[in-house]
Amino acid sequence: MLHIENKKTMTIALRTAGKLLLDNFGRTPKITVKESDGSIVTETDVQSEKIILEILDNHPDHFNIISEECGFIRADSEYTWIVDPIDGTSNFAAGLPWFGIILALMKDKTPVQAGMYLPLEEQLYYAEKDKGAWRNDKPFRVNSARQLKDMLLAYSFDHSMDPGKTASEMKLIEKIAANVRNIRSTNSLVDFCYVADGRIGAVINQTTKIWDIAGPSLIILEAGGSVCDIRKNELDFDVSAGSISRNYSVVASGQSVHSELLSLINEE
Repeated sequence: MLHIENKKTMTIALRTAGKLLLDNFGRTPKITVKESDGSIVTETDVQSEKIILEILDNHPDHFNIISEECGFIRADSEYTWIVDPIDGTSNFAAGLPWFGIILALMKDKTPVQAGMYLPLEEQLYYAEKDKGAWRNDKPFRVNSARQLKDMLLAYSFDHSMDPGKTASEMKLIEKIAANVRNIRSTNSLVDFCYVADGRIGAVINQTTKIWDIAGPSLIILEAGGSVCDIRKNELDFDVSAGSISRNYSVVASGQSVHSELLSLINEE
């Protein structure tokens, strides 16, 4: 069956690229600045992407590919691989242990299979649409806390050149901090992994690309959570060359606190 072959290919790609990241972690990498000082790429990003794309190329079917470093590769398929060869590059480059790899498979605009791999922890998160989520082949669920004050919340934050956006986020962080147990952040897929498996109750990130969030959104949903944008809208993924530049705001949590969190975010 196709989904089994997809899972096999995804798992091989995640673990193979993960070994590369481990082999290079702790070394001083060559860094290139992309669109801003806060957005960088290392030689390991490029090498990881190359390994993943070579593995995907050996898949029996050729799907479109959207990857953080190489962009959009068209194959005239209804399926599209979404590739983030290192999520948490700044952490990786600084020698911080908060990084990993994200892969997702979209059918048209819908994520149908997804994997996230934390190589230092040897934790592989995987989900299929309408079939559940697993960590190293064991099922897991999101946090069951019923009140914000009983949970940790991860808030990923990057400075923005948009007028007022940084100040607005600072005010939101202040408001949220007064209503949750505490705020944490790795600004990487680790935040999404920990929300999915219940260690953290919710995550907010107002600056993500499709490769950052397509996979995590499916995994959190399949673990029993809720995911939408900052204005309560369902995430509407753009699977095209234009998706490279599109920004997605994300709010993800357990279902029991999702409405309360969105109300807090959007209150005047």
